[in-house]
Amino acid sequence: MYNKLTVEDIEVKGKKVLVRCDFNVPLDENGNITDENRIVGALPTIQYLIDNGAKVILCSHMGKPKGEPKPELSLAPVAKRLSEKLGKEVIFAADDNVVGEHAKAAVAAMNDGDVVLLENTRYRAEETKNVDEFSKELASLADVFVNDAFGTAHRAHCSNVGVTQYLKPAAAGYLIEKEIKFLGNAVNNPVRPLVAILGGSKVSSKISVIENLLKKVDKLIIGGGMAYTFMAAQGKGTGTSLLEPDFIDYAKKMLDEAGDKLVLPIDTVVAKEFSNDSESKIAENGIEDGWMGLDIGPKSVALFTDVLKDAKTVVWNGPMGVFEMPNFAKGTNAIAQVLADLDATTIIGGGDSVAAVNKAGLGSKMSHISTGGGASMEFLEGKELPGIAALTDK
Repeated sequence: MYNKLTVEDIEVKGKKVLVRCDFNVPLDENGNITDENRIVGALPTIQYLIDNGAKVILCSHMGKPKGEPKPELSLAPVAKRLSEKLGKEVIFAADDNVVGEHAKAAVAAMNDGDVVLLENTRYRAEETKNVDEFSKELASLADVFVNDAFGTAHRAHCSNVGVTQYLKPAAAGYLIEKEIKFLGNAVNNPVRPLVAILGGSKVSSKISVIENLLKKVDKLIIGGGMAYTFMAAQGKGTGTSLLEPDFIDYAKKMLDEAGDKLVLPIDTVVAKEFSNDSESKIAENGIEDGWMGLDIGPKSVALFTDVLKDAKTVVWNGPMGVFEMPNFAKGTNAIAQVLADLDATTIIGGGDSVAAVNKAGLGSKMSHISTGGGASMEFLEGKELPGIAALTDK
């Protein structure tokens, strides 16, 4: 699907390399980074460039400053943490206009192996509109471009798409290379059987994923809140569970077309109210009035486990229930454990499923955990990701 130059394919020694990273990390009210996964994820590409004598110029967005400088969304804390992680100073170019006198002076003073971090690219309104002028300014600092921000690969912005018009070659960093390898192969060239597990709350947000995956998978397991719309399509009661009445006909159509490819829960853990300590029980053959489904039941876990036992490739996006509440996390945790024990390529596609797997302490047991929720969703929908498409072909 994508056959792009990677960071190891290009000459970097003595070159100024602009690297688009994903440093969109959460900060607390004192400006401390509360989750540094994305910083850690960027280190291999940065370290490779340092070791190979590049002048490394890093850029990223953080949050949604909407085109104006917001001090609480400055990348200054990231520069500090990166310096500690790399064991060398990362110069922070504190320009509210991103490419200003500090950036230009810092880049002019660089030696091979030095690292400079630019300010939040979204301080400029042009960034998200992919305006040529800002792309040119960013490109003017460097000789070549490396994109390692999979989390924004589904957006066409100046710092990941626009700059590629002015900086050639444009190569993939290690993170993007890994995402292409795992997600791309899983969907387009999988070792079979290929099983996809879709959870989360809404059918409406996953329609195109369902349609694309049904063409490609051997089995598609549905759990989470979206299962209740399918349950209603089967004519079963759903009580006060999450339901999308407008999508019942769509779910019926899917059930007809997919046949036994589509695997649905056969029992549900139901509760009186949306609370961890609510009275709960197991319901089969639908849910009675006054009860809501909050997790898949033990028979569903057994059924899904049976479907998964021979799988060679599994893609999972979305939890099986309200995993944030311990009493309704059992289904999600059980599926995570099954995947951890499988002799298969297991890919966790973004968002809540990543949080669930990490919460269960099983992250290290998965073959690949995607760093981008929205981007991995669009990948699974079969859409082209502009941030990757813009890179130089091999």
